[in-house]
Amino acid sequence: MFRKTAKAALLAATFALALIGTAEAETLKLGHSTWVGYGPFFIAEEKGFFKEEGVDIQLVTMEDTPAKMAALQAGQIDLVASTVDEFPIYMPPGKMLRYILAVDNSKGGDGIVALKEITKLTDLKGKKVAFETGSVSQFFFDAVIKEAGMSESDVEVVNMTATDAGVAFAARQVDAAVTWEPALSQGANAAHGHLLLSSADKPGLITDVVAVTPETATKHAAELKAFVRAWYRALDFIKTNPDEAIKIMAAGAGGWLADPKVFEDTLRGIEYLDKPMNEKFFGTPEAPGQISQTLGYALQIWSEKGRIQADIKPVDMIDYSFIGG
Repeated sequence: MFRKTAKAALLAATFALALIGTAEAETLKLGHSTWVGYGPFFIAEEKGFFKEEGVDIQLVTMEDTPAKMAALQAGQIDLVASTVDEFPIYMPPGKMLRYILAVDNSKGGDGIVALKEITKLTDLKGKKVAFETGSVSQFFFDAVIKEAGMSESDVEVVNMTATDAGVAFAARQVDAAVTWEPALSQGANAAHGHLLLSSADKPGLITDVVAVTPETATKHAAELKAFVRAWYRALDFIKTNPDEAIKIMAAGAGGWLADPKVFEDTLRGIEYLDKPMNEKFFGTPEAPGQISQTLGYALQIWSEKGRIQADIKPVDMIDYSFIGG
């Protein structure tokens, strides 16, 4: 009887250890689009920083934003990288998300090009302005004109993608366009155009972050901290090995960024956020940083447009416990 009991206990212990091993080796899937800001993820993968820090990350390119957000809520992927303003749009009631890391900040890569005679935001009143509704371009435009005492009703909105907006401006079909590189520079360099305002003038307004569900934040806290540490190591690698880093990131990103020169040129419009920059951007619960203001703008702007399904406050989504790594 004792031998049977001991054998059963041994089998149970073996099974339990197997389960623990499986849990420890569980792969976390990170969904992201093709974007220069996510390049360091590929360095962390290529150089083994993820594994060395104690986390197994699978990078999954997903260009369809609604599908990506639905997969996150359904638990099909574990992390998603996107802009601060975008996540709340896809959060159904009772399905909160947590921001755990800021990865890059647009620093001139997004902006507004306008006719040369339009020299300030208030000059846009009554003018045709092209941008994609429901996108970060609309958020950026609404946020900056709000500070100028304006709203969308003051302009004639022409809905089109960021690329098409740049083309329309180049063809003088609109008076201004909210777009990003390379269309931004093309419009600014046109004989009839100039750069009215860029994201470099509004730091922290267009920032990519990584978000997870509260369940993932609790269940995989150690792995997420390891993920953050690997991100910081990847940024250190970029500083000490810039040429190799560009090649790794371009190859990893692929698509329109596969050419290292294109990747490097696009990189000039953003900045990667290291640990000190994350600490400043997040701040603390007692003294919130820029992320709280940016998210506040997003919640207000998208709520006014009926895009927010849940009752959310910035404090509900910002998790300060991971940026220390």
